[in-house]
Amino acid sequence: MADRIHLAANNPDLGGGEMMLLRHAEALLQLGHPVTVVAPDSPTEVLDAAAAAGAEVVAIRATGRRDYLPRLRAWDREQRRGVLWCHGLVPSFATSGRPDRIVHLHQAPRGRAQELAVVVARRGALATVVPSHDAASRIPGSTPHANWTQELPRLPLRPGPVSGSATVGYLGRLSTDKGVDVLARAVAAVPHDVRLLLAGDTRYVEAESVATVDAAVGALGDRAVRLGHVAPADLFQQVDLVVFPSVWAEPFGLVVAEAMAAGVPFVVSDAGALPEVAGPDHPWVARAGDAGDLARVITRALAVSADERQAVTDRARSRWGGQYSPQAGRRRVHHLLDDLGVR
Repeated sequence: MADRIHLAANNPDLGGGEMMLLRHAEALLQLGHPVTVVAPDSPTEVLDAAAAAGAEVVAIRATGRRDYLPRLRAWDREQRRGVLWCHGLVPSFATSGRPDRIVHLHQAPRGRAQELAVVVARRGALATVVPSHDAASRIPGSTPHANWTQELPRLPLRPGPVSGSATVGYLGRLSTDKGVDVLARAVAAVPHDVRLLLAGDTRYVEAESVATVDAAVGALGDRAVRLGHVAPADLFQQVDLVVFPSVWAEPFGLVVAEAMAAGVPFVVSDAGALPEVAGPDHPWVARAGDAGDLARVITRALAVSADERQAVTDRARSRWGGQYSPQAGRRRVHHLLDDLGVR
């Protein structure tokens, strides 16, 4: 029988790292491993989603991280039998030095305190995995282990070539580190009649960042429309081009992979792993934080022929299938466990 794999969550609610934990749970179950997901007991978003996916769950009673850290370590010491795959710095730090652990860091440490915590968290680990080669370059000794998306249908390309008026979209957190204010300024500078659709919200975003984004988006008037939180396909089918303008070093770029899967034309900034995810042949990459350069790249992407847009999106969809599809993710999980001697 295959070894049981325990997946420990960073948080009880569904953020990006927790979504990848759930995708790993699904992949492991499909590979025949018994899976247990461990998370704080309030709220129950992660636990409920894991149970719905077919995993067993362990709820750690905790009102915050101060409770979760020691109680997770106590559970690990007293009850865990099998490999522990720690999704995030919190469970990795809590179980430092314990045997048979995989440390999975979904982003590079920010600041000296997190850097020191990562050193402690990695003690005794079988491996440390991160979402990209770019992230691995920032965490010496770590192994790239790319994220992947759910199965997504390819959408038909909107008729083109796009000229005169166009609709540009954005999907993600509405914050300055994601470059939403830069995008708004770029749209204002594009020599087309361009409408901007923003899909996402300001959850976990600091007030100063929200104010900066609000001012930049507000300057577009009725050319900017906020959709709130919507499924990727709901945005993609409304736009001629989607833009991911991050200014911080993105450790991966799941929304980029989702655009690749859907076959929608997209622009990325050169921040962190975004160009790595898009691939070396992707033609539309702008300098991070440079609204003028972003406007130039958006204008160029909107001006190409239908044949060129088709060729670009065909390459992107093919790259998604080989690198970021559920099948690709399942292969990566299998190879990692095989390399570590986990059966």
